[in-house]
Amino acid sequence: MKFNRRVSGADGLGDRLGGGRSRTLGTVIGAVLIVYLLICLLVGWYWSREPGLNELNVLPVGASNSLTTGSHTARTVRALSMTLLEKPGGFISNDITPPGIWLDNMPSWEFGVLVQVRDMARAMRRDMARSQSQSTEDAALAKAEPLLHFDHNSWALPASESEYRSAVRLLDDYIGRLESGNASFYARADNLAAWIGDASTRLGSLSQRLSSSVARAPLTDGGRERKKTPWLQIDNVFYEARGSAWALAHLLRAVEKDYAEVLDKKNALVSLRQIIRELEATQETVWSPMILNGGGFGVLANHSLVMANYLSRANAGLIDLRRLLEQG
Repeated sequence: MKFNRRVSGADGLGDRLGGGRSRTLGTVIGAVLIVYLLICLLVGWYWSREPGLNELNVLPVGASNSLTTGSHTARTVRALSMTLLEKPGGFISNDITPPGIWLDNMPSWEFGVLVQVRDMARAMRRDMARSQSQSTEDAALAKAEPLLHFDHNSWALPASESEYRSAVRLLDDYIGRLESGNASFYARADNLAAWIGDASTRLGSLSQRLSSSVARAPLTDGGRERKKTPWLQIDNVFYEARGSAWALAHLLRAVEKDYAEVLDKKNALVSLRQIIRELEATQETVWSPMILNGGGFGVLANHSLVMANYLSRANAGLIDLRRLLEQG
């Protein structure tokens, strides 16, 4: 009986030691998990910071001597593309690991920028780098444009970043030949008007989606209410619009320089600068920790309607600007 009691005591001591080790291991795992989540939270906050309007490095130091017509536009497209790839966190839209996979505002912002880059790349290939509709398109731009249209959610085989970097290298080739006199850029009113038409369509669509977040959705041509923007997608649409406006403001700044003669002849410089001012207003700091969707005259703000207002004003300016350019 004494022998049996000693064995039982040893078993109890082993159980207590095993339980203590389990609790210690659980505590360590919990602490590591909490630290990991905090790090992800901080990194996610840092990655979600949008570039400012004055943070785009369009022209490297010493490049002014080689600039020619089209340099600002082509270099701005390149700089916007590189911003998507090299900003904090890099290109996040196709991330499949934390914290990138948990973020939705920054991927929406990236998509807004990417759409504007794609539209300008298409305009350069289709119109701006060609003397007329029957002329040969630039070989580098012909390859770069479809690369920029590659799926932005692809993370492997190939990854979106690799395709976009290939497009940037082709843009570099075009810019180098353009500034050495071996490529062309035709700053004509009809070329600019065509791209402005595309930009106007984009802003009109974004403004409509933002406005559809309110309680009473606008009507379609058939008299039925349009589909409302789902509550969980309101912030995504907001940041897509914010990214699109950020990129478009930079592209219009470039256009102001490359098409200065055309804009001056059409008395359109003031109109262009007013559009840029409206787009710059969309980049004001959002002080709220989340995008609010209060009623039009409610207690809470409605950030979607504020953004829609600025975009609608910019879109109206684009429509007027296009009309000026198309006049003889």
